[in-house]
Amino acid sequence: MDRGLVELAQHGDREAFARLVPQIADRLFAAAHRILRDYDAAGDAYQSALVLIWRELPMLRDPDRFEAWASRVLVRQCHTELRRRRRQPPAFDLMLFDVPTADDTISVSLRDQLERAFSRLTAEQRAVLVLMYYRDLSVAEISAHLGISAGTVKSRLHYAREALRGAIEADARTTIQEGRPA
Repeated sequence: MDRGLVELAQHGDREAFARLVPQIADRLFAAAHRILRDYDAAGDAYQSALVLIWRELPMLRDPDRFEAWASRVLVRQCHTELRRRRRQPPAFDLMLFDVPTADDTISVSLRDQLERAFSRLTAEQRAVLVLMYYRDLSVAEISAHLGISAGTVKSRLHYAREALRGAIEADARTTIQEGRPA
């Protein structure tokens, strides 16, 4: 990330901000989509995060930490979006499938099972899993991105993995009890 661009944007240079955003946009949106598991919600959280990033940018103390700081803003907006969506009645809509990726070799039933298990996690657990396994960040980097201690990151990863394992095992038991193969 270009420190000079961040400093210009901090002083209100809209063009500098417009040049910064594309450098982080894909990563931010992808993280929001994986945390929220909903394209529209991710778009809402992403847009809100960009507005907040612009507004709060003058208060950023270390321009070298811009991307980590922007990620924290995004994760907070994802939490806000989850709370907002919990208050709304559930809506039924057609699911749009992602563009085919390398994980197409995973069976559809396993992907559905993982999706159901992932949706049962808290936003905090989803955030650390996305940053660890999708963004390939280390515990220290996740700690910096989220503004939490490394111990908290490790704890959330542990409980998230346990919750995923438990949800998948429970789903498999339910499937077997219903007489369908797992």
